[in-house]
Amino acid sequence: MTYDVDLADRLRELLTGEPGLTERKMFGGLAFLVHGNMAVAASSQGGLLLRCDPERGEALLAEPHTSPFVMRDREMTGWLRVEPAGVTDDAALERWAEIGAGYARTLPPK
Repeated sequence: MTYDVDLADRLRELLTGEPGLTERKMFGGLAFLVHGNMAVAASSQGGLLLRCDPERGEALLAEPHTSPFVMRDREMTGWLRVEPAGVTDDAALERWAEIGAGYARTLPPK
């Protein structure tokens, strides 16, 4: 499955103007990076792949349409998936994009 091009376009529109923003194909999707740190991606599995502050991870996973990001049978702390149903609304997508970009801004540039 390829990533949702419309979702990637919506993310691009929301993140345009973010200092240090770049795009890169990663994990089969299209990732948006802030100063080289992944913030959010249109996932190849549908919906979003989101990077967040690990201290907020559990609280965010309690929200509807979220699940842990699993890589090689291991849950990745500070990463989560947001199902397509969780990003149909523009306000919800903007919130998730800001969570990812906000966390990426706190990381040292790569």
